[in-house]
Amino acid sequence: MRATVMYGAGDVRVEHVPDAKLQLPTDAVVRVLRACICGSDLHPYHQMAPSREGTPMGHEFLGVVEELGASVSGLRKGDVVIAPFAYSDNTCEFCREGLHTSCRNGGFWASGGVGGAQAEAVRVPQAQGTLVKVAVGEDSALLPSLLTLSDVYGTGYHAAFKAGVTPRTTVTVIGDGAVGLMAVLSARQFGAERIILMGRHQRRTDLGREYGATDVVAERGPEGIARVLDLTRGDGTHVVIEAVGYPDAYDMAVGVVRPGGVISRVGVPQYDNAPVGFGSLFGPNITLTGGPAPARAYIERLLPGVLEGKVHPGKVFDRTVSLDEVPAGYRAMDKREALKVLVRP
Repeated sequence: MRATVMYGAGDVRVEHVPDAKLQLPTDAVVRVLRACICGSDLHPYHQMAPSREGTPMGHEFLGVVEELGASVSGLRKGDVVIAPFAYSDNTCEFCREGLHTSCRNGGFWASGGVGGAQAEAVRVPQAQGTLVKVAVGEDSALLPSLLTLSDVYGTGYHAAFKAGVTPRTTVTVIGDGAVGLMAVLSARQFGAERIILMGRHQRRTDLGREYGATDVVAERGPEGIARVLDLTRGDGTHVVIEAVGYPDAYDMAVGVVRPGGVISRVGVPQYDNAPVGFGSLFGPNITLTGGPAPARAYIERLLPGVLEGKVHPGKVFDRTVSLDEVPAGYRAMDKREALKVLVRP
């Protein structure tokens, strides 16, 4: 079968690899209907050291069940399923607490001998706990929106949920990528009436306004902080969602959060240390939260709105490529020519 492999920064190839096969009774093999390129995939695209073995790529997909291990129940061959970006048994104490990314028997795609999702098929460990069946056809127009439940929609929702957004909450979202836009959508769903989106790409911020942003701030750094403070009478906002992962984005979050407020980080941090001392978080009683989203915990909660057509998170996909065109998809996202690339094997 064909699959995407990264061999170093900027070196993405689509190659023939061994077919996905059952290895354990708890496995399934899923034929990929839709996958995508994530903003976090650009981090290794920029920084990965050269590798002879390469790394399989992709962690967001939905597909069709092709094979089931003997221990898997509740699924049948031919079911259309959503796969969250971390696999889990959905039964351990961490999963029961809604923290599937810390599952005792779980893990992540494209690591530990498990293939990536930018491929024709994927072996799914812990299939019974991981996969969520959806009653749609293989060519449903809802597939792009359903795919967002694998990661970005759940991640944006996680950011707003962990921050405790309510109707009385003012919110700043830093980053106009797919996760930032999903955070805007989610903050609106939690009832926030004022949502400031910090982004400078008009096509993206226009979609952010459609999802519920009331203000857009294009400035960055000290100028961006000053602009948000000006919009909030010098106070800042109750919640800041940092959806980028770079140090300057964290610094802006600290600069625009209201005393007593919450910073919720869901952008994968590209740094080891961040200010948390008296002058940054401790003195003004700021709470720092966030982390990798347990997307599996949110799928059933968010699924009805997508199936009923009440929300359209799939609008974040603004380019579609075939599996063979995945390297071009990476280049398009890297050059900001595409917001999020959908892969149709």
